[in-house]
Amino acid sequence: MQEVTSDLFAIHVPLMQNVPGLRSCYDKVGRLIYFGRMLDKIRLHAAGQLPPDYAENLGEHQFTLDGRCCRFLGVPYSEIKKRTLAGEPDEAVLNWAHAHGSPRTDEECHVWNRFIAKLGWRDERSHVLPQRIQESGLTGKPIETLIDHIEFDEGRDPVAERAWEKI
Repeated sequence: MQEVTSDLFAIHVPLMQNVPGLRSCYDKVGRLIYFGRMLDKIRLHAAGQLPPDYAENLGEHQFTLDGRCCRFLGVPYSEIKKRTLAGEPDEAVLNWAHAHGSPRTDEECHVWNRFIAKLGWRDERSHVLPQRIQESGLTGKPIETLIDHIEFDEGRDPVAERAWEKI
């Protein structure tokens, strides 16, 4: 894992990696962004290919994106994990979640996508973002949200790609 060293502060911070097989937060499965990334993390973790820094954010914890996604869908993370590891395709796992969780309209899915894409901008997670930007050595990048940070940290540029327009 790479580290960033700041001459001013002598901070050693691990950088997230571009993990093969881990898609962008902005990539959609069905009507939802992020869902496919959650499934990728489940599969990579089971295969021993998910870096430890990512493994800390697996599951239904209050502030993880995985937890927020499962709560939006109204299904337990453990069920999503079980179906994913059983080899079900992404769309099948999502269809199961829609059938057994909280039914969601197109508009609710649109609101979810916009919520996740803007998390960290003028909300309860805003205080975390500047710290993460500094720790990862990304000061000066046009990062406005937690998703932007993840994307830049993994070597993608959501601003240049105008990723939000694909939602």
